[in-house]
Amino acid sequence: MRFLSKSPPTSTSTSSCPTSHPTLSHSQSPSIHLPLSQENSTDGTPGSSSTHLSPTFNLSREYTLAVQTNSYNEIRSMIEKQVQIDNFVENGDTNTHQLRLSQVLRPNRDCVLQALRHTDPKATLTRLVSTYFVYTENITTLYLWLYQCVYRARTLYAPITELLQLFPYDLNSITQSQCDWAFDIFFQFDSLDNPFPSPDSHNFNEMRRSFSQLKEQLDHHLKKSFSRVHLLNRATTGSAICLIGSVVGVVVSAVVISTHALAAIVGLVATPLCPVNVPSDLKKKQLAHMAQLDAASKGTYVHSNYLDTTDRLVALLYTAVESDRHLVRFGLERGRDMYPIQEVVKHLRNSHNNFLDQLKELEEHIFLCFNAVNKFRAELLKQMHLHHYSNS
Repeated sequence: MRFLSKSPPTSTSTSSCPTSHPTLSHSQSPSIHLPLSQENSTDGTPGSSSTHLSPTFNLSREYTLAVQTNSYNEIRSMIEKQVQIDNFVENGDTNTHQLRLSQVLRPNRDCVLQALRHTDPKATLTRLVSTYFVYTENITTLYLWLYQCVYRARTLYAPITELLQLFPYDLNSITQSQCDWAFDIFFQFDSLDNPFPSPDSHNFNEMRRSFSQLKEQLDHHLKKSFSRVHLLNRATTGSAICLIGSVVGVVVSAVVISTHALAAIVGLVATPLCPVNVPSDLKKKQLAHMAQLDAASKGTYVHSNYLDTTDRLVALLYTAVESDRHLVRFGLERGRDMYPIQEVVKHLRNSHNNFLDQLKELEEHIFLCFNAVNKFRAELLKQMHLHHYSNS
């Protein structure tokens, strides 16, 4: 399985983006192995925190809403048309893979790079959102590969499905030609690899760890931004109180003082003794940072949960295929005899429908994950554009 390289090539997509077309070096995008937990921010704060701001998501509701959206159905239709048996994710060249990825990701890499062109490349916020975009590209690559696994599994089991539908249930009705047919199907099935990765070989754990580290950083800086906004609000309130007090002092002094000799004192009393204007741009900037951090944090939370479910479904399917392979191998070891072949067919019938249900569940979950990636990428990019346009 292949993920984004540290210096990924330029996408060949022709998708339009809501901004002009500047370029930004891909080398500025962090790698999936970026040690977030060991880095320091530009303001000297530690790179990790034990603080977690858990978003209040109802994942079941998210799923129900997602499968009803047009974007979910569009993605499903597009990928189903694109996927062929040539294993485009594993065996295709880099340019082909980037083209496929750009067609699935909305917004794609080009749109993201255009938005990042308007940010400070040394800022902590830029590093965090760049990391989020890279990680969502990596997880999309994973889901494309897993969908290819689903496609290969259907191809692997197609002859088995046909056999289970046509092979007689009654032992006395079975002919030798049917036994030979079943034996040949079993032999073909046993000669092919398990289409799913084994639980100890895929890198779900690495990707889950990457998202977990990113979430810690996002929540840490989100909390810092919230604290800054809170302090600015208190400063604004305090300035307003000072202004009111100064005005009251002027009114009282004007009533009491009636001579020109004390006019200077009136002017002194009328002078505010505390700052009145807190820079509104500073507060606006912090709110914009919070919106971007919040969008990335929520997305990271959802992706991590969906990744857990994906891991569980893939492990179940891998185990089911291995179980069928052991069963088929048992029949092959006993040759073309009628009775063992009939026993193998009987046991396969007992588990086959459950396997197909699990395969369908993984397939639908993969499309849900594609939809979630695009939803949160679009929300984060929207917040980046809003911040840029408000400052222009």
